[in-house]
Amino acid sequence: MARKFKVKKKGKLSVAKKVLIGFLATFVVGVCTFFFLLYGPYSGFRNFWITSAMTTMSHQYLATWFFSDKQIQKVLAQNGVIEAKGNTDTSLIKIKKYNNDIKVYKNKYEEQILKKDEDNDLYKVIEVSGTGYKGYLVAIYDPSRVSLATSRYVGTRGEAITTVAKNNDAIIAINAGGFYDPDWNSNGGVPHGVVISNGRLVGDYRKSNIGGGIVGFNKENKLVLARWSANEAMKNGIRDAVEFGPYLIVNGKSSFVKGNGGWGIAPRTAIGQRKDGIVLFLIINGRIPSSIGADMSDLTEVMENYGAVNAANMDGGSSTELVINHKIINKPVAAGKDGLRDLPTFWIVK
Repeated sequence: MARKFKVKKKGKLSVAKKVLIGFLATFVVGVCTFFFLLYGPYSGFRNFWITSAMTTMSHQYLATWFFSDKQIQKVLAQNGVIEAKGNTDTSLIKIKKYNNDIKVYKNKYEEQILKKDEDNDLYKVIEVSGTGYKGYLVAIYDPSRVSLATSRYVGTRGEAITTVAKNNDAIIAINAGGFYDPDWNSNGGVPHGVVISNGRLVGDYRKSNIGGGIVGFNKENKLVLARWSANEAMKNGIRDAVEFGPYLIVNGKSSFVKGNGGWGIAPRTAIGQRKDGIVLFLIINGRIPSSIGADMSDLTEVMENYGAVNAANMDGGSSTELVINHKIINKPVAAGKDGLRDLPTFWIVK
């Protein structure tokens, strides 16, 4: 008599197994997509990845892990800023006083700038946005109120922007120039290049070699961009300045930005001045879901839109910070308290 065998039915996959399989499938697809973007025929993501990594200094390994030095240098050569030539012609700037009687504006940007808030005739905060970024443009109507503040321990260690704003009774403060950061985790004490505060030469430290030059205000409260030495800056009456760059706009002529400008996409800070004297502080959030960041082309475009005749990039990344009335306005991304990093120099409004 033949024996009958029972066929064991396959059980259904458990929920845990389904989740695991789904996770693994997603992971594999994600990894494949990532490597396709890095090494595939389209250069956009590859350029973004390399330039952003090389700009951060502390995360350059994100580029060197995947690409040779030759490949990295090729990408950097294809993305850069060819700065507008010459130094600032201060005769182009005619400082004016505006009032709210103006009713006709050239465009929406002019209206945003010139239509002051009724209860604030010193400054106005304008929200700006573009593809992948959000930030703030602060228009300061009286350029004589803008100056450079430094850490009390400049040359030794930096300070938090909130501390500097409080110590200087500043209404507005943003970060300014760069600083010597050999281990990518320094105390922000030694600024790069020339530093002038209140007509006094504070420092002339090693340069960062990133383009630009003197970015500062003269005794007529006009923003001057000039490739001067410390002595030349002092002789030409510069009252407050840092040495940084690249220059974005000089005498109304914009620099030529190749690709993303070679700086990648990150949090950004910039300073500019219109021909009517209004000073522009630009802060772009970055490295957060709501705002990846901006490149040099983005900064230039915003400054162009709002009428800057001269404008320059300031230190960015984890240094990008904006404080108004002692309150942090943007989303700083440094690892320190409140996302702030100790820095040596700051543009302030008193």
